[in-house]
Amino acid sequence: MAEPASPMGKLMKLNYPQHVVEYSTYEEAQSAVDYLADNKFPVENIMIVGTNLKLLERVTGRRTWGGVIAAGAASGIMTGLLVGLMLMFFVGGGDATMLWVGLAMGILFGIIAQGLTYAMSGGRRDFNSQRVTVAASYEVLAEHRVAQEARDLLMQRPGARAAMFE
Repeated sequence: MAEPASPMGKLMKLNYPQHVVEYSTYEEAQSAVDYLADNKFPVENIMIVGTNLKLLERVTGRRTWGGVIAAGAASGIMTGLLVGLMLMFFVGGGDATMLWVGLAMGILFGIIAQGLTYAMSGGRRDFNSQRVTVAASYEVLAEHRVAQEARDLLMQRPGARAAMFE
């Protein structure tokens, strides 16, 4: 028995998609779809697909216990403020002491959570980094019944013919 398709799966599907055009940046692909929308093209039949994905990870520094504790405290501040406000409004009768208690609890739990995570890593990831996934190119696809119309319309775009020969 086949499983029902998820709403996201159905949203991200075109019937018999065909290549319309390919760009080296997302902004160019977005601009092309915007041009189609401005010219009353049925853009609900279009999809932008990033191709040749790469994961880039920039190492930003060594991870130390001091940094782990600071990150835990920082992550616990907002949670602590939220808990403190809830305590102040619903338990403490408006006493600001409850706000401070909640803040302290949030910071403490943030430090404990970050510390345990770091300790359990066993030194396998002793660095901080930032990750981003990028595509080498962006392909504009359209449903087969409107793909040629999209190509024709994009060829009317100012500078489109000159870009073909670059």
